[in-house]
Amino acid sequence: MASDDGKVKRPQQVYTLVVEVGRKSGDGLPDKATGAALMIYASGVDEAEAVRETVAILKQADLAPLDVSGYGTLDERIEAGDEIPDEERALMQRALEENSVVVAHMTPFFD
Repeated sequence: MASDDGKVKRPQQVYTLVVEVGRKSGDGLPDKATGAALMIYASGVDEAEAVRETVAILKQADLAPLDVSGYGTLDERIEAGDEIPDEERALMQRALEENSVVVAHMTPFFD
């Protein structure tokens, strides 16, 4: 597939990311939480783009991203032996169709 400028357009893929966030005023985390881990499905032409888009969106949402770990695409996770439940696959498909970032799960951290 070529774009209007004649360059080959790379297809969007969905990447599984885990983002650790710290505290920030207005972040919506529980009062006693010291931060949180977010399981995210993010679309991008590569993992770097998915990470950049995710961090930008989290910052817009008044969260304070500290660290991002990438776990690859659906195919890469399957090759690594991960079992991906249907509900996870549905969220990944939504991220792909909407070209978006989907927060699948949030785990607050407490001291």
